[in-house]
Amino acid sequence: MIRYALKCSASHDFESWFANAEAFDKLKAADMVACPDCGSTQVSKSLMAPRVRPARGKALAPAKSTKAEPGNGRSEVETRLAELKKHVESTSDYVGVQFAAEARKMHDGDIPHRSIYGEARLEDARRLVEDGVPIAPLPFRPTRKSN
Repeated sequence: MIRYALKCSASHDFESWFANAEAFDKLKAADMVACPDCGSTQVSKSLMAPRVRPARGKALAPAKSTKAEPGNGRSEVETRLAELKKHVESTSDYVGVQFAAEARKMHDGDIPHRSIYGEARLEDARRLVEDGVPIAPLPFRPTRKSN
């Protein structure tokens, strides 16, 4: 496995894991590497530092979060993401893989509007955006899809 630091055409930085360098090249050529912030598939590798193991017998100190919340050990970002996830899951209907179809039906006026979330293939999501359907990627996996 190899981790790459990546940057999209809108200058969003993110990281992703790949089986090897060849796997990254194949996925990128097929437009299957997308920015989690904006969905752009115009992605390139960024400058990154390799992870170097310490000498034998030397242990790495665990990384400390710069802004940990008192008592729960989570960073401010982790806390905010957990709050967002809780809000979305408590105020929206989970429609699973039917997300694209449900969003399109609401946009076309075939069914009443309501808050939904679920999964969509990149191609389906791209079509929704091109057709003016207001959607956005969520920065977390639904609880139903988590271990």
